[in-house]
Amino acid sequence: MINFLSQFMKEHFDNLTLRPPLFYSWEYGIRFEISMPWVQHEDKNNLQQIEERINGIFNKVFHDTDEMLLVTDIHCEKNDTFLQKRPTKVYQKYIKDKELRRKLQHRVLPSVFWEDEDGEDYEEMVTHRFALSCEKSDIRYKPLLTAISYEDFPHPSQILKGLYRPGIDIYFVNVTKKMIYHLYDDRGCDVIASNKEDLHSLYEELNDWILDYDREQIDKIFK
Repeated sequence: MINFLSQFMKEHFDNLTLRPPLFYSWEYGIRFEISMPWVQHEDKNNLQQIEERINGIFNKVFHDTDEMLLVTDIHCEKNDTFLQKRPTKVYQKYIKDKELRRKLQHRVLPSVFWEDEDGEDYEEMVTHRFALSCEKSDIRYKPLLTAISYEDFPHPSQILKGLYRPGIDIYFVNVTKKMIYHLYDDRGCDVIASNKEDLHSLYEELNDWILDYDREQIDKIFK
């Protein structure tokens, strides 16, 4: 699946490196605001908005019959053996079928941030990439999305349990529609597509959720 992912990115996203921020890395994308700015995370209305938006966007990007890849990246130091297998817990907890979980693939890559300006900072870093081919119905996606939204806050669902030195990114790749959903934290969510027409319904139907900071750039894509 990891080889398939590489080929998929090459064919449909011009060999784009899968790393945040996706919105600023690709020409066809939408950045959505998820949580309420300047409001405490645990505020009841804020939590309600987070749940509505993360699931509302997800359900418009993914239909039941779409072929998907669930990709988990963990960014840590080469010698950090404690964290190397941590993301497998994502699949143990949120993939329903035990037999399907056996097909999970893992590869250690040079840090996906290696190409950043200060490449020296990443010489001792690696990215552990986990990938599984699945469908929407295979994933307990609602609690998984909630867990991602809590990753920066003390909460039982935290995947890395407050180990802030490393980072984690979870991507939902729609192989059928050639789209990628990345909830980067509780603040926002990027959706990119190989073809801008596949984003048009999202732009029209969820326009009020677009992050105002990037709205002008997003409007230019569709107008």
